[in-house]
Amino acid sequence: MKQLIKNSGLALGLALSASATAQEPIQPIEPATNINQAQAELGKKLYFDPRLSKSGFISCNSCHNLSMGGTDNLTTSIGHNWQQGPINSPTVLNSSLNFVQFWDGRAKDLKAQAGGPIANPKEMAYSHDLAIEMLSSIPGYVDEFKATFGGEQMDIEQVTQAIAEFEKTLVTPNSRFDLWLKGDKNAITAQEQAGYKLFKESGCSACHNGPAVGGTMFQKMGLVKKYETANPAQGRFDVTGNEADRHSFKVPTLRNVELTYPYFHDGQAKTLAKAVEIMGRVQLGREFNQQEVADLVAFLKTLTGEQPKFALPILPASTERTPLPEPFEVSAAD
Repeated sequence: MKQLIKNSGLALGLALSASATAQEPIQPIEPATNINQAQAELGKKLYFDPRLSKSGFISCNSCHNLSMGGTDNLTTSIGHNWQQGPINSPTVLNSSLNFVQFWDGRAKDLKAQAGGPIANPKEMAYSHDLAIEMLSSIPGYVDEFKATFGGEQMDIEQVTQAIAEFEKTLVTPNSRFDLWLKGDKNAITAQEQAGYKLFKESGCSACHNGPAVGGTMFQKMGLVKKYETANPAQGRFDVTGNEADRHSFKVPTLRNVELTYPYFHDGQAKTLAKAVEIMGRVQLGREFNQQEVADLVAFLKTLTGEQPKFALPILPASTERTPLPEPFEVSAAD
């Protein structure tokens, strides 16, 4: 059965690469368009505002740091009361290109995703009601919500819509590979081109394709050979309860992958070379040699695009009505 799965996966990858002369499996990322600028500007403030957390310390940017490839470079993120999260934080960059959000796909879009961490007791540990209470106590936010959405009543739907609209702007076009796809044949080296050829021929592009080079499907982690991990996450199974979904995760984007270490849902691969080696073995049934690993890593580094650049937002001031943060609990051992 494993051999059948292996052959099917390879056949799909080879079919994709065979058609690459007419259509490359990867397409260039384009700059964000059709952005509601007022919502995005408000969302930017909310994205960086730690007052949306119970401790007043954690913001969206804490785990999806825009100075670090949209991740935190931790095995799993640290949340309220120094709780270690159950899963590696995926990059927020180019997340608008994902067909669903979170590793297990439990959120259908960015708006649905944005509200989750605020209320998660292991992350920001607030609640939607407290978030609205906090924002409503700040005249600067009250005025901006009214100007952006109209009406007198602020609600969590507006909060998540604004954050999602800001996140839609976080695309990374004009990587060296994009420039090569668009006709600049000097944009990537011979080794990087060899890595891309191997990427297609070995079957990597069966799952990692499209503008985001991933993010378009679920796939079992350990398709050919069992993936050994102590991480308890069961992927899509945790959402559906369907045994066929056990250990199936949303295929991550490979855009900016050199910046988003450590890799996989459990953060087990600390380097890009190790990630390539593991993926070859457990997903493709292939042992890449040292040169092949080097070529693939060289290609993957060409996927780093222009990082978002903007002035950091100045957050509106709290008032005496603004709820005070609840500090982290510190044990005697600490």
